Amino acid sequence: MMAAITATRNNHRVLLLEKLPKIGAKLKATGGGRCNLTNTLDNETFMASFGREGRFMTPALEALDYKRLQEFFNEIGVETHAPDGFRIFPVGHSSSTIISALENEMQRLGVEVRCSQKVEQLEHDGVKVTGVITQTESFYADNVIMATGGLGYPMLGAEGDGHEMAESIGHKITELHPAMMPLKTKESWGANCRADTIAKVELRVDIKKYKKLHAIGDLIFTKNGIRGPVVLDFSREITPLLSKYDEVPMIMNLTKGMNEEQIRTHFKTELAKTPNHTVASLLQTLLPESVALELCKLADATPTLTLGKLSGVVRDKLIKLLAWTPLTVNGHDGFKMAMITRGGVSLKEIDPNTMQSKKLKGLYFCGEVMNLDGPCGGYNLQWSFSSGYLAGCLK
Repeated sequence: MMAAITATRNNHRVLLLEKLPKIGAKLKATGGGRCNLTNTLDNETFMASFGREGRFMTPALEALDYKRLQEFFNEIGVETHAPDGFRIFPVGHSSSTIISALENEMQRLGVEVRCSQKVEQLEHDGVKVTGVITQTESFYADNVIMATGGLGYPMLGAEGDGHEMAESIGHKITELHPAMMPLKTKESWGANCRADTIAKVELRVDIKKYKKLHAIGDLIFTKNGIRGPVVLDFSREITPLLSKYDEVPMIMNLTKGMNEEQIRTHFKTELAKTPNHTVASLLQTLLPESVALELCKLADATPTLTLGKLSGVVRDKLIKLLAWTPLTVNGHDGFKMAMITRGGVSLKEIDPNTMQSKKLKGLYFCGEVMNLDGPCGGYNLQWSFSSGYLAGCLK
């Protein structure tokens, strides 16, 4: 939609082909329907959040950063704000207002939109693109912009069509993994902790080769694993590892970054105030009751005793568990539960200054179809809008 609007504003005649009965299905679902459009990070920090491929976005962000994106939406009738100073939403916190505004702008500009049109083939003469073929018709065009997304949420139209078409003309598609999703764990004790959200949890991969991989954020235990913002972010790193290993051992700090020594000091302070603390009540000064009781079980610590009544071995084991709790990830629900896809059309074969294919003149890419994905917090939508804008410039 952004590419269509931009191309039309640049005096091109535009046809938008949508495979579903309505446009914007995946946009409607973003941010739980609240539509976290972008965030307030400067471009350098924003790109760093995408990892080593992030610098590819430089020209796109220079053309349309978060401030310009807010201006764009303001121009088409949607006010935006950042209630937490970081994440930017439409003021009404509804993705429907964004979709309506984009639809209205396309209508105003004269963009032709045809829904229930699945593109099945790119037409070209070996040098440049000449059009596309859908299930029912052929369309001729000097330029084709591919905005087909990844494989996440197949019920919203993501089936990898773009990857197949790009591959058919010689583009390399990197390995594809589901990302931004809950994870399943080998351990079952977390099922007893489902009622609580634990803030500022640090997750680390406990494999020597991948020790640097970590993330911090809110965590929620589920019936068979973990979810929450930190898990959605970290799953980008974990799902590729699960394709190499059957299990991915992790360690998590549930005590807001406190190390063993800090935990011991905290306990001394609490016991000075309340000498008759039981182990359970002492742990509850750091953690929800459900988690405190499960960690007591893991450490073989009797929760009704005082800390001093525990043996030194058990006490040390408990404190070590509080500093770093082991957890083993052993699965996920695949692309059906993935908000985004890790992997896509190789960036080496796309000109970052235009989003044009280096393999076929007149073919442009934007958004998630490319091998670029970011964490939660408006990163992926900003990238979609920025790359769509740059592709729509048709340089």
